[in-house]
Amino acid sequence: MITSATINIVSPAQFDRGTAQTPGCERHAAIAPELNIASAIWGGLFEAGPGSQTGVPHHGEQETIAYVLSGICEIRWGERGETVAKARAGDFIHVPAFLLHMEINPSKQEPFRWIVVRSTATPVVINLPDEAWPTLPVRS
Repeated sequence: MITSATINIVSPAQFDRGTAQTPGCERHAAIAPELNIASAIWGGLFEAGPGSQTGVPHHGEQETIAYVLSGICEIRWGERGETVAKARAGDFIHVPAFLLHMEINPSKQEPFRWIVVRSTATPVVINLPDEAWPTLPVRS
């Protein structure tokens, strides 16, 4: 039993907006070393505005689990982004290590927001050049 540990409560005003980013979205760290929280995992909030499309990243050795808080997101992956799935509020998403992917918000009015947990304490974000994938149309 551990008695000297502490529980950390992190309010949105405390989120670290200086975390690694991909064009087209914002990541806000909530559980991270930068917030003086020693943890084996990273947690935060991911948001993409209406009509936005992210770049093409992968997260190295990290696995990612996300819970969709609000909105609808089209997720693409594969060698050229040819595989597509939609995630809606209430869905969980698992992104395997090293998988290239892109998130697209098909809504013109609403952002989508996810709670994200990564398998290491510091997020790994490796953004590919813009020309890595062809421009893909948003599916409705």
